[in-house]
Amino acid sequence: MMKYNQTLLLVFAIVQLGAAQDKYEQESRIDKEEFPSRSFSLIEDYLKNARRVRFYKETDSTKLSYEAKFKKDRLRYSVEFDKNGALEDVEFIIKERDIPNDTWNAIVSHLKKNHAKYRIKKIQQQHPVKNGQSEEKTLHNAFQNLILPEVNYELVFSAKEKRDYQEYEALFDSEGQPIRVRKSFPPSYDHVLY
Repeated sequence: MMKYNQTLLLVFAIVQLGAAQDKYEQESRIDKEEFPSRSFSLIEDYLKNARRVRFYKETDSTKLSYEAKFKKDRLRYSVEFDKNGALEDVEFIIKERDIPNDTWNAIVSHLKKNHAKYRIKKIQQQHPVKNGQSEEKTLHNAFQNLILPEVNYELVFSAKEKRDYQEYEALFDSEGQPIRVRKSFPPSYDHVLY
């Protein structure tokens, strides 16, 4: 009986690990009043002269977070906070040409090695909050558009798998090495999965 329980536990752990590598995301727009006040006070100054300011509550397969999205100085920003209102990261959409050549070559090499055909849909530069760095410093660096060693690059891409295309979300470090690659499923799958 004990061996049966251990085997069952192992199978359950493997299934959970596999599911954690997929991303099921649901984003819903919320009013400013529903956005954590601590989070809003951190970004309030950066929202001056910003356009298309929107607030969201996001749930995926692993967590709950809040996000402010806006356009400022011709860049589209996304500032994400955890459920307690602490800053997680600042992202903004960039083009391939905005990534250092060596980094971009490493990213492309990884994609070619793992996918016969792929198409990049979106690239974002990500400024995560690092240990020992204040949220204010992370925000300052991101809005100065500084390319620092702690910068990551997030790609959304589709890749051919057998007959169909699968969407992925991949995170690469400043040298182009993969940190995380996971399948991404659109919200329309929610009714099927749950």
